Amino acid sequence: MNKKLFLDEQDKKIIEKEKKNYESPRAASIEVLKFIQKKYNWIPDELMNPIAKTLNMSSSELEEITTFYSQIFRKPVGKNIIRYCDSIVCYITGYEIIKKKIEFLLKIKPGQTTKNKKFTLLPTCCLGNCDKSPVIMINDNTYTNITPKKISLLLKKYK
Repeated sequence: MNKKLFLDEQDKKIIEKEKKNYESPRAASIEVLKFIQKKYNWIPDELMNPIAKTLNMSSSELEEITTFYSQIFRKPVGKNIIRYCDSIVCYITGYEIIKKKIEFLLKIKPGQTTKNKKFTLLPTCCLGNCDKSPVIMINDNTYTNITPKKISLLLKKYK
């Protein structure tokens, strides 16, 4: 049986505090979503209405924000998020080989999470290190000049 999720009084206090730090609920929504995501590792559907209500926003406004920002997850993700840069520069320098190596090692495709919930693989438009491509990011750590051999070593750090 699934446990029903809800905003508790502490969550509501934190949301109210965040609202005071911004000129509009829309501006506060990103920090609120980051807070909820930190708690659950994603933004569950059943919390969207209560979050929107607490922010004095419509659910559709909040949904627009969550779908716009790639760092906000609307479905469960793994403990470690692997982002690979799929920009033209990383394409030219071989990101596809890196992506295929990750897919092979983890047995997942982009957008999927491993069965043990340890890794989620996501494409990202740019990671801002074009001069050191190909580039991947695992959680908050950026890795440059990636080779297939480096991938195996990196993943071992996160298992």
